[in-house]
Amino acid sequence: MDERAGAEMKTTTDKYKYITTAELRQHNTPSDLWISIQGKVYDVTQWLQHHPGGDLPLLSLAGQDVTDAFVAYHPPAAWPMLDRFCVAHLSDFHVSDVSREYRRLVADFSKGGLFHRKGHSASASLLLMAVLLATIVYGVLYTQSPAAHAACAMLMGIVWIQSGFLGHDSGHYNVMAQRCPGLNRAMQVLAGNCVTGISIGWWKRNHNVHHIACNSLDYDPDLQHIPLFAVSSKFFKSLTSVYYERRMVFDKFARFFVSYQHWSFYPVMCVARVNLFAQSIALLLSKTHVPNRWQEVLGVAFFWVWYPLLVSCLPSWGERVAFVLISFAVTGIQHVQFCLNHFSTEVYVGPPKGNDWFEKQTMGTLNISCPPWMDWFHGGLQFQVEHHLFPRLPRCNLRLISPLVKELCKKHRLPYSSYSFLEANKRTIATLRAAALQARDLANPVPKNLVWEAVNTHG
Repeated sequence: MDERAGAEMKTTTDKYKYITTAELRQHNTPSDLWISIQGKVYDVTQWLQHHPGGDLPLLSLAGQDVTDAFVAYHPPAAWPMLDRFCVAHLSDFHVSDVSREYRRLVADFSKGGLFHRKGHSASASLLLMAVLLATIVYGVLYTQSPAAHAACAMLMGIVWIQSGFLGHDSGHYNVMAQRCPGLNRAMQVLAGNCVTGISIGWWKRNHNVHHIACNSLDYDPDLQHIPLFAVSSKFFKSLTSVYYERRMVFDKFARFFVSYQHWSFYPVMCVARVNLFAQSIALLLSKTHVPNRWQEVLGVAFFWVWYPLLVSCLPSWGERVAFVLISFAVTGIQHVQFCLNHFSTEVYVGPPKGNDWFEKQTMGTLNISCPPWMDWFHGGLQFQVEHHLFPRLPRCNLRLISPLVKELCKKHRLPYSSYSFLEANKRTIATLRAAALQARDLANPVPKNLVWEAVNTHG
């Protein structure tokens, strides 16, 4: 692709001017937004509100070379659409060795058809979800055993986990065998809004920014959990969230919660679903542009009809409360999985940079090592490094390309972190504990007794 771009630039007439990278950086606002791809400069100001991935990814990389990110997220069919936005060429266009080899891998995977080989994970997930939902409905309506009802609540949690994986996949690529955007959209609303009560529109807006600004403390919303959690002491400076457009105030309440976050982590994960519900509803009720808003609203509304109705069929309030808590707690496993992939890796403050995009993705992600027969449990999240580098790649192919990614990281002395599920949990808790102890030091805590010392010396 680099050779092709070079040839194009040589044959270009005086139709387009040449600018420097420094000049490109000046066009970095919503009213004047330029980007560069393969040495060509594009004015995407008018495209900002129409970008399928949302406005935030473009704003995060405004005024920069975004070639690696563009290659990662867009199929070859998107390239011809760029010509109408071209306004200049970069006079100091340069490609690093790691970017050149990364783009070559993307091209090789595309030629090999890996982006279109989806396997049967979507069909298997749908079938499993249908069977489990039918079992849950039968168990709630036709059995009187509290144990059976508790088992149904656990199955509900599993349904939400599998639905979450399916919704995640459908947000990155067409999960259906047929190339039908409408069918994929129906899958997104079904798996996200209707079954789980989480807006797929909210998830895509949040998740796309997370991928672009991976582990940026002020840009990546997946690390912004003040006042409950802080993965770095840098949060103690009350950073401003670019995503939420507000200051993440580290006050005495945040300091208290963060001081005990290594103890509260798992309990909070058991009810973390409440936050996703709130985030979804807040977005749908806001003035923020949400594509197909009414589809999103109707899907979420459908969830809030069938799920409370199902719970109300249980014979007592005790069982109803237990059903909700158990189903939330089981789904908490997935929330833990999300955190394991990033909480204990490198973080930074500031906007993402297009010229080190590959490096930032590898530094900010962590794989979970597991045998192939456990892939169903992790839903593709176990290959987080590969997923962040090749987000359009179906999860069934992530294990296949893993050796190639590992080799490329080794060649360029970049981290390729992979740990067992247990070890990843230990690393996450250690990260939270380190920040917690730093928060306590800043708080001038009251004198500690021997019990406190004994407990916190080891955890």
